[in-house]
Amino acid sequence: MQESPWSPDTLVVTAGRPAAQPDAPLNTPIVPASTFHAGGAWEYAREGAPTTAALEDAIGTLEHGTATVFSSGMAAANAVMDLVPAGGLVVAPSAAYTGVAVRLRELADIGRIRLTIVDVDDTDRLRESCSGAALLWLESPTNPLLQVADLAACIAAGHDAGALVLVDNTFATPMLQQPLTIGADVVLHSVTKALSGHSDLLMGAIVCADSALTERVRTRRVLLGAAPSAFDCYLALRGLRSLALRISRAQDNAREITASLAHHPAVSRVRYPGWGTIAAIEFTGGVPFAEKLCDSVRLWVHATSLGGVESLLERRRRWPLESPVVPEDLVRLSFGIENAGDLWADLRSALDQLPGT
Repeated sequence: MQESPWSPDTLVVTAGRPAAQPDAPLNTPIVPASTFHAGGAWEYAREGAPTTAALEDAIGTLEHGTATVFSSGMAAANAVMDLVPAGGLVVAPSAAYTGVAVRLRELADIGRIRLTIVDVDDTDRLRESCSGAALLWLESPTNPLLQVADLAACIAAGHDAGALVLVDNTFATPMLQQPLTIGADVVLHSVTKALSGHSDLLMGAIVCADSALTERVRTRRVLLGAAPSAFDCYLALRGLRSLALRISRAQDNAREITASLAHHPAVSRVRYPGWGTIAAIEFTGGVPFAEKLCDSVRLWVHATSLGGVESLLERRRRWPLESPVVPEDLVRLSFGIENAGDLWADLRSALDQLPGT
């Protein structure tokens, strides 16, 4: 694809627009059609449609590749897993998105794949584990431990072993890193999260630099039946337009508030790499403190998910399938775009109610 001269915070506004012609709309309209008259670009909506294509154009432009969108993040993830040959080795993070981790374990348990789990911030161990791998699955930062990988070194290690390398870029978004530009083969997004940004849809995306790999991914969407609706694509594209502003504001909030959290006597550990919109905290009083915090906040929303305009928090091990390497009292924080002073005042009030503080 032709590279744009514009910066990412301009591209989120300009990419995926219809051609500029007299009386043409600025936005690609919702096209609620399952089938199209023969002889043109579109045939059947599971293969592609105008609103879907506009969103794919925007995401692909931002990630420097070609995007294929799916009905959910897990649908996108499963499409890539489907590319692994029978019995192939997958190397994956020790703490990864729960749905991905559970699905990989399921596939390993039935003998569909072989699975090796590594800490992605241990580059030497990861390099050793890649020998014979078919797929290296990376997250950076990881969910929810916020481990940061040396992505360039990890990608090189995967390629040296002959593996396909995927980077889940949901946390960072293309505003903060663009893995295809440093050699990754595949970028995965839960579009549900920051890209759409308003907690009102489910969607996933796969972005590839290689056209042949893109066609394989698109065939998976057709055969697995995981096409998104035109309405959801329209909503996601509308939400994407404010991505740069939302990430900037949420990251500022994260930096300011994690610095304050580090000094509160109820907090034993703050996990924050210094960038991004997600953090996690642990407590001097363990699980009771974590649950009390989640029950006591008023502005923060006690809910799962992340990346929306609202600030969310939850104790991750409340989910039975969460990885056992995640501390029982770890509370993940997804920073939104509210006033930082208000967010901190709400957290501090809840923390100050904990015994001994």
